[in-house]
Amino acid sequence: MTSDPPVPDGSSPSKSTGISSRLVLLFAVTCGVSVSSLYVLQPVLEEIRTDFSISTSTAALVVTAAQFGYAMGLLLLVPLGDLWNRKVLAPSMMAASAVALLLSGLAPGFAALFVASLLVGVSAATAQIVVPWSSSLALPSDRGRVVGVVMSGLLLGILLARVISGAIAEIGGWRAVLFVGAALMAVLSVVVYLLVPADRARPPQAYGALLASVGRMIATEAMLRQRMALGFLTMFGFSAMWTSIAFLLSGSRGERFSYSEAMIGVFALAGVAGAVAAPMFGKLADRGHLRAATTGAWVITIAGWLLLAWPGTPLAALILGLVVFDFGVQASQLSNQSAIYSLSPDARSRVTTAYMVTYFAGAVAGSVASGYAYDGGGWKLLCLIGIGSAVAGLLLWAGFDRWNSRLTRPR
Repeated sequence: MTSDPPVPDGSSPSKSTGISSRLVLLFAVTCGVSVSSLYVLQPVLEEIRTDFSISTSTAALVVTAAQFGYAMGLLLLVPLGDLWNRKVLAPSMMAASAVALLLSGLAPGFAALFVASLLVGVSAATAQIVVPWSSSLALPSDRGRVVGVVMSGLLLGILLARVISGAIAEIGGWRAVLFVGAALMAVLSVVVYLLVPADRARPPQAYGALLASVGRMIATEAMLRQRMALGFLTMFGFSAMWTSIAFLLSGSRGERFSYSEAMIGVFALAGVAGAVAAPMFGKLADRGHLRAATTGAWVITIAGWLLLAWPGTPLAALILGLVVFDFGVQASQLSNQSAIYSLSPDARSRVTTAYMVTYFAGAVAGSVASGYAYDGGGWKLLCLIGIGSAVAGLLLWAGFDRWNSRLTRPR
């Protein structure tokens, strides 16, 4: 398999990656800012609940709407990355995201906020146009590392969105969070259009045929189906935990914590270790240790859940659990992407669509389950569900690995 030819970007390309460090950094920032709009409301769910006089499970549906919209964007828009000029497609979607965020901030009631959040999610799929783009520009020997750096930017966007959101909400309320996000997306859409190099030309293809080819890839590629299943469970746990932790830290069910929105956002910094881990696990994949990386990721995730579920929820265990948990989740995500991007150099956007639709279907399921689980049994029940999903992921991967070994074993 050969890599796609690199696109000149006006600077000398990196000798080790086939893509300049400047462009890798820009892709990482673009991913982080684009995906951050999915998570900026998580630290302020309690404020939204109070403002609209709704239950915790109803307030959590704001996150669900954004994640469902994201899945729709992945399904309907991301495949266009294999067809259209990504230099135009990505900035256009970012400009649409700015408009959707503005509408969310102006929402007069919960129903309007729900619909606007759905649109925010659709346009936030820009991040998954950029990730396969970076993969196509990298040399095969360094693809895992480059994707790891870009994914680090994506994870930092997810985590820092919570920190910055909490700080802004502390000053101006939850609507101010959305207005600031809209302004940032508008500015970045212009920057990306001006600085990113022209995309390479691709053969024309009908949109319907493009979408149909995603289904054919799922039907014919067993490894893609396996990684889709693992991705669903990964994001189920991640979404469930980060949706419910806002209720835990705000003391919504009488817990001993009673933090402000700003302090709730600061807890997301504990997950920055996951972003640091991404390039490391990418290097493991590049060196042929993808199986070990996948197994290790699930073991780390389970350890993170056990710390989060520590009896009495001591603060030290909670913080350490967040560090370990996000480390494991990011490692799992990167090992999955390293595997699927080895399948077809000319169809990486469609491979991304197949994987990420399932991945964020897990996010929707996780956010919905977390709201009802927290209403029914609080943080303890939520952690039990999370531990179960992580153990299921490890067992499923063990089964996949054994099956794959049998198929490749010489007879």
